[in-house]
Amino acid sequence: MKITRNGEAASRRPSADWFTGTVWQEPIVEAPEPARVRAALVTFEPGARTNWHTHPLGQTLHVTLGAGIVQVWGEAAQEIRAGDTVWIPPGEKHWHGAGPTTRMAHLAIQEALDGVAVDWLERVSEEQYRGR
Repeated sequence: MKITRNGEAASRRPSADWFTGTVWQEPIVEAPEPARVRAALVTFEPGARTNWHTHPLGQTLHVTLGAGIVQVWGEAAQEIRAGDTVWIPPGEKHWHGAGPTTRMAHLAIQEALDGVAVDWLERVSEEQYRGR
C-alpha cells in the first residue's frame, strides 16, 4: 500500500500544447503497472479547454464544480454541470472544458494501454468552441 499525503503531489499546469487557457491538474493516481488507472482533478478557468483527443480505453469525467462543455466529434456540444458524470468510449474524439464565463472542475479517470492514456490531437478552434 502507498499513501500519498496532501501536498506531496504538486499541482501542475499541463502543457500548452494540449490545452487552451488556464488549466490546473491535481494528480490523484498514476498507478504502476500492471495497474493502468490514471486520475486527476482538473480545473479550467472560464474559456479554458482541452484539445481534441481520444483515450485508448475510454474516459470518465465527474464534474465537481461549476459548468462546462463537452463535445464529441460530429455531434453538438453539451453543457455539463457539477454532479454530472460523462463516459467517453475508447477512441471517441472529443474535447471538454469550462464555459465562457464559468470555471469548471472535474475528476478525469482513464486507463493507460501500453503506457498511453491519451492521444492528443488538434486544438479546438474559437469557432468550434463558440459554435456550440
